[in-house]
Amino acid sequence: MIKHYPYKSLGNANHGWLKSKHHFSFANYYNPSRMGFGKLRVVNDDWVEPGTGFPSHPHRNMEIISFIRSGAITHKDSTGNSGITKAGEIQVMSAGTGIVHSEYNRSKEPLTFYQIWLETNRQNVEPRWQSKEFPTEQASKLTLLASGYNEDQNKALFINQETRIYGGKLAKGSIIEHDIKHQAYILASSGMFKVQDNSTSSTGKGSGQNSGGNVTMNKGDGMEVTQSNSITLRASTDCEIIIIDTI
Repeated sequence: MIKHYPYKSLGNANHGWLKSKHHFSFANYYNPSRMGFGKLRVVNDDWVEPGTGFPSHPHRNMEIISFIRSGAITHKDSTGNSGITKAGEIQVMSAGTGIVHSEYNRSKEPLTFYQIWLETNRQNVEPRWQSKEFPTEQASKLTLLASGYNEDQNKALFINQETRIYGGKLAKGSIIEHDIKHQAYILASSGMFKVQDNSTSSTGKGSGQNSGGNVTMNKGDGMEVTQSNSITLRASTDCEIIIIDTI
């Protein structure tokens, strides 16, 4: 089953230096029907003005993934880790027993990124931070970016949850089939593409309203895919797609 959440239906926050769209309840945005998706708790589509950012603040027992769409983010935390993660890269932070970190846009251009929080499957682990660069060119399939499965440790960044996060760019006209292990939340990072549920003809769109046929995803949209083991993606334009496959 597919449920489509258009960009305009998402939660909204505008702090001047920070503009954010919330896929799930977060901070001052509260929607009792949008409290998360399985172990996925937060997806924020953030825009950060140059020279600004998030000052030091704490986290505990959460897996926090940042997918950088444009610009670069400068990270520093209480464990001594620091680094700059650029567009086409992701960073993973396991908050574990507790960590204090800051995230800033030190560049002269806006920073855009997805902030993704997953509930952890291991409480009170030692805090950690990693970043990794992945291919940014158009490809024939999505790249595995982060995973909580041992067999993926040499391919992707590790997270403490039974989740796989995929991402990548597809060229206009590309058609790929993508397998789903559990259930998936799809993000339209850029461009336009169609999603077909290969397990059933029943789909929904417009914040869960049911309809039939392929569902079109535009930049900024979100989508839930449940009770399905496979989807087909058809790129209507050049596009960038992220898929979070989680329990």
